[in-house]
Amino acid sequence: MTDQIKLKAETAKDIAVLSALLQDAAIRAGDLAYEPSRHRFAAVLNRYRWEKSLRKKHGNERVRAGLHFDGVLKASLQHIPLKNPDHVLELLAIQAEPSENGNHTLTLTFAGYAAIRLTVECIDGRMADLLGPWQAKSRPSHAVADKE
Repeated sequence: MTDQIKLKAETAKDIAVLSALLQDAAIRAGDLAYEPSRHRFAAVLNRYRWEKSLRKKHGNERVRAGLHFDGVLKASLQHIPLKNPDHVLELLAIQAEPSENGNHTLTLTFAGYAAIRLTVECIDGRMADLLGPWQAKSRPSHAVADKE
């Protein structure tokens, strides 16, 4: 497949690109892994192909992708049900912030107030499409309820 995406992230701007490409990715809790001995966090996810959905002939597609960050010193979870591996999380954004001690904090924010915070020595991430695309049932919606 020639239109697979493969990216390396080394700066906060790179993380912003990853965040845009991975917005609305569906991830099973069982497809998240933190390996402290290898200083690695990894996930396998079904990302919505926003870059293709803008072209009418492609419609709504998803693709299986891999994501990992190296140099991870600590991982903190909030509302991630690891005991329920089939629970599906919807990724909203990934943000990178420098820390006072020279490290960085990467925050993966999910719908439903779930989050993963990674303390990393430096930003060292990779994302790659793994398989060919398939037709998605619908396009993710970001409708916001009216405030009264």
